[in-house]
Amino acid sequence: MGASSHNGSFLTYNAMVSVESVFAAWFKFRRGKRSRSDVMEFERHLEENLFALHEDLVTGRYQHGAYVPFQICDPKQRQIHKAAVRDRVVHQLVVSSIEPLFERQFIYDSFSCRKKKGTHAAFSRLQSFLSKASRNNTRTVYALKCDIRQFFASVDHDILYELLRKRIDDPATLELLKTIITSLSSAPCKGIPWGNLTSQLFANVYLHEFDWYMQHQLRAAHYARYCDDFIIVSPDREYLLGLIEPMRYFLRTRLQLNLHPTKVTIRSWHQGIDFWAM
Repeated sequence: MGASSHNGSFLTYNAMVSVESVFAAWFKFRRGKRSRSDVMEFERHLEENLFALHEDLVTGRYQHGAYVPFQICDPKQRQIHKAAVRDRVVHQLVVSSIEPLFERQFIYDSFSCRKKKGTHAAFSRLQSFLSKASRNNTRTVYALKCDIRQFFASVDHDILYELLRKRIDDPATLELLKTIITSLSSAPCKGIPWGNLTSQLFANVYLHEFDWYMQHQLRAAHYARYCDDFIIVSPDREYLLGLIEPMRYFLRTRLQLNLHPTKVTIRSWHQGIDFWAM
């Protein structure tokens, strides 16, 4: 059964869920986690568990299990929903298989959960923006910094599914993606779990629509995003003020998202811009 992307790349569902792929996903998933009790328990009957998972995936019998909720401070209080090891191996399998289809479409200036696109790369890019916009510190530069309100809880399942379907048209692959998308909801047809590996990829797929709008429609030259936080740098404060309503409208009408009402700020660079520590 083939899963072709609309840009000519090719992915097969059977290859994605093959025994070799399932074992490869396990080995990738377990890195740094082997001392955890749930991972140790799964590994006690490893081959039996992985072959059973493979069989469920191949036959279409796979169903996502329940989540265990817990709180973390990162640095603000967040509720994480932890999936069972079996399901997290599937998350790894899916991300390893489909991420390349989407990675090539992402803009250069999105920095969350991508290879070589961590906080250091983001900070370096922001410094480059500031240097260019200020003409090497010869003029005042402003930064418009925004945050999307309750992003993970607000992701619309139908919109996300359609964005995935733009690149993948195989029914079996899409059915597995739908199973993961709908495995937990914060409201009817809303929300993806903050803790899932798949949610990190889904977030970039979802917000790529906004990235494209910012760079190609609004032509924001110095725009960067880190997950659900983003920044635009310019020497023109009025220009930045003029971006707020178009951004708000696009997020609301296209993605069913809202800017955080108290986290839309414009500051000059000398006041400091604490972008990456939200």
